[in-house]
Amino acid sequence: MLVIADGEKAVAIAGVMGGLDTEVGQSTTDVLIESAQFDPLVTRHTSRKLALMSESNYRFERGVDPVGVDEASLRACQMIIDLAGGKMAEGVIDVWAEKFKPQKVAMRPERCNALLGISVKPERQAEILEGLGLEPKTKDGQIICTIPSWRADLQREVDLIEEVARIEGYDKIPVSGEVSHVVTDEGPVQKLRCRIGQLLTAAGFDEAITYTFTDSNEAELFGFDKTINVDPLVRKSNNALCPTLLSGLLRTCKANQDAGNAAVSLFELANVFRPDKGNMPDEQVELTLVTTGDLQDLRGAIEALVQRLTPAVDLDIRPAAVVALAEGESAEIFLADKRVGIIGCVNQQVQDYYGLERCISVATMNFAELLEHSSFQRTYKPLPRFPSVSRDLSLVVDEALTWQQLQEAILSLDQPLRVDLEYVGTYQGEQIPEGAKSVTARLVYRSDSGTLRNEEVDEQVGQVVSAMKEKFSAELRV
Repeated sequence: MLVIADGEKAVAIAGVMGGLDTEVGQSTTDVLIESAQFDPLVTRHTSRKLALMSESNYRFERGVDPVGVDEASLRACQMIIDLAGGKMAEGVIDVWAEKFKPQKVAMRPERCNALLGISVKPERQAEILEGLGLEPKTKDGQIICTIPSWRADLQREVDLIEEVARIEGYDKIPVSGEVSHVVTDEGPVQKLRCRIGQLLTAAGFDEAITYTFTDSNEAELFGFDKTINVDPLVRKSNNALCPTLLSGLLRTCKANQDAGNAAVSLFELANVFRPDKGNMPDEQVELTLVTTGDLQDLRGAIEALVQRLTPAVDLDIRPAAVVALAEGESAEIFLADKRVGIIGCVNQQVQDYYGLERCISVATMNFAELLEHSSFQRTYKPLPRFPSVSRDLSLVVDEALTWQQLQEAILSLDQPLRVDLEYVGTYQGEQIPEGAKSVTARLVYRSDSGTLRNEEVDEQVGQVVSAMKEKFSAELRV
């Protein structure tokens, strides 16, 4: 950091802020005028590091005319004398770290015309540059300009071409009626994004695009103690890149709630930013769903999505404690035995933070894992020639038994005629012993060789009842 100092100590931060010792006050009678040029990058770093912003650093960061500092100081002296009186002392101390050497930049006339798409004669190009004080000279088919001290923005050939276009007139550049664009096939990422949008829209979800930034304390609600933050001088609030899409979607739920729209189902597919071990941004693509509907409906949407996208991979939803989700209503999502996301209802703390009047069911999934297991190969299966037969089976089981355990046990049975197994519902109440529950499953059977008889279906259902009784002590509810 550069400072301005007297013989003993620093009295100002160069290009940023003056010090108290040299401040002009009501009793000031003698003023020393300093006019200087400071390095733009050094000035900017100093200003940001010290969190000091001023008119001074605003100008020095953008560059000032190094040759014009003497004229600027004389103009300041003149204004002081005109407005406040006084007398200017004779003499000036002029110190250069390095004398200014004007830069030379060359421009090819044919390149200028090719880039602008219009024909401007070389003589006209030189005339324009001459009028801007660039002292153009033609040599070896190029127009070589000497860049004056007050035009630090002119550094490349294209900068000179822009000056020609500006003076000649942008309105003279023609606009074509056609735009050529090479059409390429969609890649796997684009295909998967499109299919996710189609499937979730069909399931009643609307796509949302939320803000990329959040507050650090808001990220802590979801278990992210560290976030990728921007300079607090640039953004005092919402200065952390979102480590999860939940914060933005829950704010959207609150906005809909305030507008009287109570039923909301949203999804977003976007990047999230989490610090890695070296505190560098670990950018991932996340799929997030939120709904004011039942958690069961959200789970159904996830299951349908995975079934369509990754039919060859097992989906497993395992109950687990998850930060920001309510106890007993949270789980982790596994694909091919690998954790890929979470699902559950937000807890009371999150609900109160966002001012939500009702519980919101949420789910997140890692897009890269979905992409890895997705299949874009279409398969053909002929329509069944014979009707199916379905039976609803109500089993009284222990209250702690989950549907997943029951489902896995039924599917493990060797029943070639079974084509589907669905969860219907759970009942607890009259006629159900305490500590137990009645789970209803729908079994669907069909044969490709002919219409099934009731006896054949009864035999299959009886096999399921016997197996469940042996494994879980289940009883058939009549």
